[in-house]
Amino acid sequence: MSSNHPKKLNQLEATAICGNDITSSCLYVSGLCILYAGQYAFVSLLIVGVVLYFFRKIYSEAVGALPLNGGAYNILLNTTSKGNASIAACLTILSYMATAVLSASEAMHYLHSVFPYFPVFIATIVLLTLFLFLTISGLRESSLVSIIIFLSHLVALVVLIGSAIYYVFHNGLHIAEMNFNTPLKGGMATALFFGFSTAMLGVTGFETSANFVEEQKVGVFPKTLRNMWYLVIIINPLIALLAVSVMPLGDAANHQSAFLSHMASQTGGEVLATVISIDAFVVLSGAVVTSFIGVNGLMKRMTLDRILPQRLLKENKKGSTPRILFLFYLLCISILVITAGKIGPLSGVYTISFLSVMAYFGFGNLLLKIKRSRLPRPEYALPIMVVLGVLGVLSALYGNIMLHPEYLVVFLQYFIPTFLVIYLFLRRKIVFNYLLIYINSLFDRIRELAVFSRLYLTREMRKLNRQPFVYFSKGDNIAILNRVIQYVLENEITQRLKIVTVLSETQELNADFERDLQALGRVYPDIKIEFIQVKGVFGPEIIEKLSHTWNIPKNFMFIASPSNRFPHQLSDLGGVRLII
Repeated sequence: MSSNHPKKLNQLEATAICGNDITSSCLYVSGLCILYAGQYAFVSLLIVGVVLYFFRKIYSEAVGALPLNGGAYNILLNTTSKGNASIAACLTILSYMATAVLSASEAMHYLHSVFPYFPVFIATIVLLTLFLFLTISGLRESSLVSIIIFLSHLVALVVLIGSAIYYVFHNGLHIAEMNFNTPLKGGMATALFFGFSTAMLGVTGFETSANFVEEQKVGVFPKTLRNMWYLVIIINPLIALLAVSVMPLGDAANHQSAFLSHMASQTGGEVLATVISIDAFVVLSGAVVTSFIGVNGLMKRMTLDRILPQRLLKENKKGSTPRILFLFYLLCISILVITAGKIGPLSGVYTISFLSVMAYFGFGNLLLKIKRSRLPRPEYALPIMVVLGVLGVLSALYGNIMLHPEYLVVFLQYFIPTFLVIYLFLRRKIVFNYLLIYINSLFDRIRELAVFSRLYLTREMRKLNRQPFVYFSKGDNIAILNRVIQYVLENEITQRLKIVTVLSETQELNADFERDLQALGRVYPDIKIEFIQVKGVFGPEIIEKLSHTWNIPKNFMFIASPSNRFPHQLSDLGGVRLII
């Protein structure tokens, strides 16, 4: 479905949307890391920067090769089955839900510390509602708000860092010397490991850019990754190092809920502490916007692929999809009500889902190298770099579960129902069949109701099965065609497949090709295979023409992996998918 807003996001706009999420991490991750790694928290945060550098390459290669919305879901969809891709999608949706609710709740706690005149729970709902309507108003409007929040937050951080540096110069290094002479609990290696595990939570938002890459101008995506990496590698370690130079370690551990505000009060007094608290409220609110925008790109792609109901795709005049955004809003409100706004359960869902999404993306990159080796890509991540990145994320996941085993239970309580809902949508053809059997047996004596139900479900099944799919063949051999048909039968709901070969005016098709198709038609009687020859040159024009003529969305068209000699980018084909 085409968008109604042709303007795409520039580097600043795209970076601001993601940057509000990733830079808001310094509000809690530096203090949290000090709790486990002590005075060497800055080392753990630098190790996080190294792992994130690996993922900068991983994301650049994968999204550069497949520049479509959806992040890890999109990569796995084009390298494996819909089922596997749906697991990554569920994890991503859960991550965004927890991020939105956690950020909104934390924002209101910070504001409440300055203006203690309102209930935090109700204010959190109001904030989520406000940003629902902001994102419904359009991506451009949301990006403008994100830029204002992002730049003001950077200014506040520069002021805080400058204040801390001045404090150290004015008062000396005696606090730092005391802290660095304090022995670490469990030894250096254990402290750095658990510090690293908790510090990995400070890179949430890095995956968001991949979920709305289609809304960005050409060449902007890798720049957003670069900009976010610079922010993470500079801000978080620097704040951690300055923190242990201006306050005792025990003092840092006792002010986790408002770490930067306490640091500001130590170095610049109550006025600076109030400024930082208000800045925390603002930037955490920006992280809520990031969650809405990221999940909108993902769920829109899932809906285009017929995993979610097509009714969700209805757009307003601004080009946004209100039904998707409102559905996500309801999910956020439900998780807020169920957890009663408690930070612990929300953190459990957020921690495991976010780190799992990053690991899935790394696995997707490896699959891309194996299954789509001929697909052109602007950047290439060395396999050892991918493996080290995935191992880093899995280590952080293991470390967090060791620290908080109860988080795993909380996560599963939310993940299992979410995946079951997605799975039922994915397998709704089977669900319709069982409903038909159930209704026929249950309402056999109530003839009118049985007939109505049977007609409705039969009509819905027929509607799904009548949707044709297209595979553009290069005159493939029977083995490849067999794999194509098996993929369609296993992953799509249809009984019609068009095999299309685009030939030049002088080109002739191998006579064995049609005989092979006839043989496959006898092997797979459940699907009607139609062979069509088209004269011309394969490319975006042919795809656009056939999609319009046959009224078949481009998401329902497949190709094999193109070689380096293919003159077009995959993004030029309008969503055509790779299955071989």
